[in-house]
Order: sequence, then structure tokens, then C-alpha cells
Amino acid sequence: MGSFLLRLGGYAILVLGGVLTIAPFYFMFVFATHQRSEIFGFPPPLWFGEHFMTNYQILVNKIPFWRAYWNNFYLAFMTTITSLFFCSLAGFGFAMYQFRWREQLFAVVMATLLVPAILNLIPFYLLIFQIGWINTPKALWVPAMAGALGIFMMRQYIISAIPKELIDAARIDGCSEFQIYWRIVLPLIRPALGTLGLITFIGSWNRFADVNVIMRTQETKTIPVVLRTLQGATDVEWGAIMAGTALMVAPLLLVFAIAARQLMEGLTSGAVKN
Repeated sequence: MGSFLLRLGGYAILVLGGVLTIAPFYFMFVFATHQRSEIFGFPPPLWFGEHFMTNYQILVNKIPFWRAYWNNFYLAFMTTITSLFFCSLAGFGFAMYQFRWREQLFAVVMATLLVPAILNLIPFYLLIFQIGWINTPKALWVPAMAGALGIFMMRQYIISAIPKELIDAARIDGCSEFQIYWRIVLPLIRPALGTLGLITFIGSWNRFADVNVIMRTQETKTIPVVLRTLQGATDVEWGAIMAGTALMVAPLLLVFAIAARQLMEGLTSGAVKN
């Protein structure tokens, strides 16, 4: 009886956590279909309304929404692709090669995780200004190509999933070091690549502070930044903001639904292997 009540309490906590997690997303989609007066009415709307197209027209008339959408996609795509390549390459190096100062260099890379990103914003802006990359997309995705978290994930997964005997056998067969990485290591770490890719894509898709600082014109900014311009001092288009946010989040939900299984596999497989 005691174990049954304990299990029932665990299920209740899980259900409550699930509801609290899903509720903001649900109300975001519901509010996207209502006018501002209905959103702030009492009781608030609990079901979908009929004004999504009205909110959408306000959205596209006031801001370059689809241009910002393309900027979002370009930034997230370039950051994800380059991050997967360079982080896996660096993780392979840290995991499989013995060289002087390896542990110290890896500790320095990990130490960068301890610095809050907001503290790097001013030095980052000054550096980008000095090299003339202000208002260019490469100022955002080039510095993000080899993040410390990605290098750490790749190193740990390669150590746990790939035996060094396999690498030695490939060398005996005549493979070059890059061929070992490309033909042997990359196919075997596919779950970790999927996990890192999903995390990187979502993180890049939601970037706000650095985009707001580096990008100067409306044509180069991303969705989170241009949606912020709908919040005036006295007039806030909440319905349009909710519609734009719903359209922005929809691809992430789709990508997560497709890659959820691989994400779980990537997060857990390294923990059960020696």
C-alpha cells in the first residue's frame, strides 16, 4: 500500500510538471487567435478564437516578419552545421590524442562555461567592431562554431562509445587521421550529433541580446528582436506578438517531435557504456 501511494504521488508530480510545462505553449497559441481586448478580459480565453488572420496582418504590416524568419533560419542553420563539424573534430582530438598540455587546455575550454554570456557582450561587441563585422550574420555564427559545451559533449561521448583499438586498427589499414574521423568516428557518434544539433539549433533560434547589439538594421535582425519592436510605450500588439511567437516556435516543436527519440538516445547512451 505504501509503495502504491508513493508511485501514485510520483505520477501526480509528473502530471503536474507536464501541465505546467505545456500550459505556456498552449496559451500562446490560444492568445494568437484572439484580439487584445479578449486576451485581457475576465475570464481569459481558454479556447481558440477567430482573429488569427487579423493578428497576422498586423504582424506583417508593422515588421519585416518573413525577412526576420529567414535571418533566424540562416543563423541557426549555419551555427548548427559548423558547430557539429568543429565540436566533433575538437572532441575527437581531446578524446583520442595524447599531446602536451591536453588536460590543461581542456580545463581552459571548460572554464569558459563558468563565465556568464552577458559579461562577454561588451568585449564581444568591441572585437566585432574592430574587425568590421558589425551588421553581418557571420559575426554571430562564426564565434559560435566551437562552443565549450559541444566540445565537452563530443569528447565524453567519443571516449565512452569508441574504443581506441578501433582507431588503431584503422591506422594499420592505412586510413589517414581525417579519414578516421570522417569515415569511422562520425557515423558512430550520430546520436550525440543529433542531440548537439538540436540543442544548438534551438539556442541559435532564440538568440536575442547579441543579435540586438550586433545587427543595426531591421532587415538583418531576427524574429525575437523584431517582435520586441511591437511593444511600444503605450501601445502593445499582444495578439500580433502571440501570432509571431507561435509561428516562430512552430518549427522548433516540429524538429523536436521528429528528433525526440534520437535526443533521448544521445543523452542516455553514453551513460550506460563503459
